Amino acid sequence: MIASTLALTGLVAVLLAKPAFAGDQLTITSGGGSYQQAQRKAVFEPFSKSTGIKIINDEYNYDSAKIRAMVQSKTVSWDVVNANPMTTIMLCNEGIIETIDWTKLGLDRAKFLDNDKNDCGVPNQLSTTVIAYDKDKLPNGPKTIADLFDVQKFPGKRGLFKGAWSNFEWALIADGVAMKDVYKVLNTPKGVDRAFKKLDTIKKDVVWWTTGAQPPQLLADGQVVMTSAYNGRIYDAIKNSGKHFEIMWDAQLPAISFWVIPKGDPRLDDAYKFITFASSPQAHADLAHITAYAPGNKDAMALVDPAILPLLPTAPDNLRNALPNNSIFWMEKGDELGQRFTAWLLK
Repeated sequence: MIASTLALTGLVAVLLAKPAFAGDQLTITSGGGSYQQAQRKAVFEPFSKSTGIKIINDEYNYDSAKIRAMVQSKTVSWDVVNANPMTTIMLCNEGIIETIDWTKLGLDRAKFLDNDKNDCGVPNQLSTTVIAYDKDKLPNGPKTIADLFDVQKFPGKRGLFKGAWSNFEWALIADGVAMKDVYKVLNTPKGVDRAFKKLDTIKKDVVWWTTGAQPPQLLADGQVVMTSAYNGRIYDAIKNSGKHFEIMWDAQLPAISFWVIPKGDPRLDDAYKFITFASSPQAHADLAHITAYAPGNKDAMALVDPAILPLLPTAPDNLRNALPNNSIFWMEKGDELGQRFTAWLLK
């Protein structure tokens, strides 16, 4: 084990050894906000310091359209992109992103979570969507996802993502569907109708959000009594803004992000160099300390501060009633259900 670790360390050193030249730079694109700030501190800045390669940041909303347009027009300017599972699978199937050469990375694919999900992405951090509330305003907060829909027990506005994803799953679970059957039920017309019927019960009490920065602000401003949110955003509000927020982990929806490279990237070698650096155990552990997102590299867990471990989505207590995101289902049904959801909102 020690010998293999030393060999990997040596290989990474070789990969990073090529001197950078004036003008060497990479554009790394991610989802913005506190997460991208954490990436700058834990990954981008240390990479630049190690290699001399300047990192230019860009942001996007995880929509695949711009990546596809760049590749099809042969004007690729994003060298590495942090993509969600659905985007990664879809663009891989379309041939829009590079097939990853793990030998060129110098990394052991078996060391990564969700390493078998596709051939075009390197697993990064595992984040999750949860329900959060302010303990100062709701000391006896929600305990199960059914409480999200209980306006008698918890009167007041709820914050929810303005889309079908997450809301349909939670509606069915709150309506009594077993976790293992959620996507089977949602894959039927009756199941979709059942989800809408449950959502009807709280529709007038919902404040809809569209960006990850909004849920903590909705809580802080007292606009909602509870809200769906990305766990890292809530952790950031607690750690850096002193908020007394609490996460309710029941029916959390974990999903891992991937580093991908748009097809035809003119800086392919340096893109690989960046992913190798960003995927090391130390980089993943450093990012976990700032965000409380779980490392995609399993070897990073040994480097994570024990105080952080219970706050990760992958902590055993937090995973007990988790519903892993079914990217294939949403890739196939997302457009159809999204259109129905939009029409429902306008009713």
